[in-house]
This record gives sequence, C-alpha cells and structure tokens, in this order.
Amino acid sequence: MTLDYDAIIIGTGQAGPPLAARLSAAGQKVAVIERQSFGGTCVNTGCIPTKTMVASAYAANLARRGAEYGVVPTGPVTVDMARVKARKDGVVGKSMHGVETWVRMLEHGTVHLGHARFEGPDTVRVNDTLLRARNIFINVGGRAAAPPMPGIEQVDYLTNAGMMRVDTLPRHLLVVGGSYIGLEFGQMFRRFGSEVTIVQRGPRLIEREDPDVSDAVRGILAAEGIALRLDAECIALEQRGAEVVVKMDCAQGAPEIVGSHVLLAVGRRPNTDDLGLDRAGIAVDARGYIQVDEQLRTNVPGIWAMGDCNGRGAFTHTAYNDFEIVAANLLDAASGEPPRTLGDRIPAYALYTDPPLGRVGMNEAEARRSGRNVLVGMRPMTRVGRAVEKGETQGFMKILVDADSREILGAAVLGVGGDEVIHCILDAMYACAPYTVLQRAMHIHPTVSELIPTMLGELHALEPAGLAA
Repeated sequence: MTLDYDAIIIGTGQAGPPLAARLSAAGQKVAVIERQSFGGTCVNTGCIPTKTMVASAYAANLARRGAEYGVVPTGPVTVDMARVKARKDGVVGKSMHGVETWVRMLEHGTVHLGHARFEGPDTVRVNDTLLRARNIFINVGGRAAAPPMPGIEQVDYLTNAGMMRVDTLPRHLLVVGGSYIGLEFGQMFRRFGSEVTIVQRGPRLIEREDPDVSDAVRGILAAEGIALRLDAECIALEQRGAEVVVKMDCAQGAPEIVGSHVLLAVGRRPNTDDLGLDRAGIAVDARGYIQVDEQLRTNVPGIWAMGDCNGRGAFTHTAYNDFEIVAANLLDAASGEPPRTLGDRIPAYALYTDPPLGRVGMNEAEARRSGRNVLVGMRPMTRVGRAVEKGETQGFMKILVDADSREILGAAVLGVGGDEVIHCILDAMYACAPYTVLQRAMHIHPTVSELIPTMLGELHALEPAGLAA
C-alpha cells in the first residue's frame, strides 16, 4: 500500500515539528515519521535533560557554599541521584509529551511510528507502508561517536545518552574528551559528589576556544577538585573486574587511571547510515553528513536536510533556524523578501559549565587570520558589580571589533549569566550596528550587561599571536 502526501518529514527534532505545523497550516497533507522518542536529542538526551541536571548540580554547590552568604547549613550536603534523575525524567517527559501531542493534533498531519528508509527519491518505507510525497525533509539528528579505541569492546562505557539513565552516584567518573559535553558532565558529577578525572588528547580543554578561555575554564574545574589529564595520547580502555581503566601516554602523570564508570565524549556522528539514502541518490560527505546548499536543499530536487544530520550546525538553535530558512523559502516567497540562507546566521553557542561561556562570531585566531585591524576589549568578572554581589567572580568578558569599519567581530562571555549576556552583542551584530552604538547604550544597573559599554570604551590593539598573553 502506498499513501500519498504533499510532504514527508523524517524525525521530530527541533526542525521537524515546527515545519510540519507550518505546512499543515498552509493546507498541505503532511506525514511525520518518528521511530523512537518525540523531540529528538534536545528533548531526550541533550539540552533539556542535561541542563535540568546542571541545575541540580548548581543547587548542590550553592548549598555547600551557604556559609559564604551567611546561611549556616545544619549538616553536610548530599545528593540523592535517584531524585535528581526523577526530576530530570519529569521535565523530559512533559516536553516529549508536548511535542508528540502538538504533532498528532495537526489538522492535516499524520504520524507514522517506525524506522524510515528511502525506496526512491520520492518514496519512503515505514514498516510495511510506503509513503510518497513531492517534498521530503530529513531531520534525523545525530548520536555520540565511539572511535576505534583499543579495548572499547571490553568496556561498558557511557555516552551522553547513557548518562541519562544513571540513578546512582559513580564513585569515580572517568571522562574521555575535554570539550563541551565532557566538561558539563564532569563538573556536574563532581558537584553531585563523584570523583572525576577528565582525559583530553590535546594540550588544552575546548581547543576551538581562545587559549585564555581554555585556561580559565581549566582553572575553574581544577578548583572544584576535578583531575585533568591533558596531552593524553594512545588512549585505551580496559575492564578490570568491576572497575574500568583508561590507559594513556602522557608527558606527566600515571599511565593509567582506574575508575568506576567511563564516559566517552569524543564527538558526534549523524543518524544517516541506515536511511537508504543511496536509493534516493542523496549525497553525503565522508563522515555521513548529508550535503546541502545554502538553503538546506540536497542534491536531489524536493529533498531537504535539517538539523545535526547536515553538518551545518550542531545545536538546537541551528536546527530551529534550519526550519525557519526552509519554511520561509517555501511558504513566504510571495512576500518579496530575498531567500533566506545559512550565510545569514552568525555562529553563536554556549558551554553550560558554571559559570557558563557564551560565544558569538570570531575568536582571536579567526580575527587575526581575517587580516583586519582588530581591537580587543576585556573585563574580568572581579570588576563586574553584579558578579561580586552574587559571589561568582570567575571568568571574564572579551570583545573583538574591526578598528576601521567599527564592526563587531566576535565576543566571549565566561562568567555569571554569560549565556544570556552574549545576546546583547549578538543582536547588535545582526543589526549590523557599529560597536559605538552598543558603547553608547545605557544599560540597567546592577547587571553584567552594563559593563559591555565600559569594556567597549577600553579597546586596544590585539597583540600579535606570538606576544599574546
């Protein structure tokens, strides 16, 4: 049996459901396919559950610091991991149910449960049913990568998805990978009460960031008692009874670490290997990401790819922006506006350690490579009144501007509220406003944002790479 639709949407991550809603509202007959959990990575194993657990970890840490604020604890602060997990599961369940209900209630939508595989450029099989449509949208997301590491097949390792099922406190959590996911989980479980060691192959954490950002984050984690093993090469795993061992070659430190659990946080891969993309002639790159143009169109007419599976962004907000680009170009063409493209958006993201890091635009290395005449402004959080009042003075703010055009090139805010403060700068960049507009703005006191104009008033030339501190 073949069912005909105007559009087929494969996956219910952050791009699929809103696109289904727009198409349905436009009167199109839409099939939505979901094989497992509505909401995709963000709802089930990503943003929502991890940030819910980060909130529990923050509460535990703040409770332990109560005496600093004049609040005297009556006993030691302990964490009930079963209750932490239950709280997280409750938040996830509500969000997942909300997405499913929304999709099922669409006037012209039909939900198909099962795994989708292409049978041709306009046909998809789900279980024993064939679905056919002139337009197909792929929104299948990604998952944790497990590299061919020696001994990996012997060890019952965890990924970000497996961490969602942990309801007891690991005695010693070994985290392989010193980037965003690894650092968030490492700090989180240290605050829950686990001993934590983070193993990183490179010389510094979060290597895509500027060295001063990496160094500051390293200091924050080390101050909380997290052990850091950098420059670890030839990493291997071994199961030793009930314990797990991470082996490595390092310039410093023991050649192996014994722990109770190991988390692999070493990258992601797209969920594209079992979709039958070859039957539709859809091109992928060497890593399996679906190749798309600036409007998210694949090489096959009538097929688009949105979200993590296209390799053009790895965040919930980039996936949602993918939806906005596709919907605008398909449904709003009569408005006379030029087509929306990936080139319209400015890179922006956050690291949800405590304090968080908000990032937008270029980093220092990229600004130097651009050949521009770059100015930089910095402000330590120790000189931000709001941070001092809250007793959270770790980190700093930094902004890069073009001295000639006065264009804001990028910024990093590592500190209390950094994930929110960064939007002041991001919005000015989208408005194509010169930095002087933001410099002359009057912000509310006492806030962290109020120091952005002050920072912009203290710009100086960016030092050459070899001389930078």
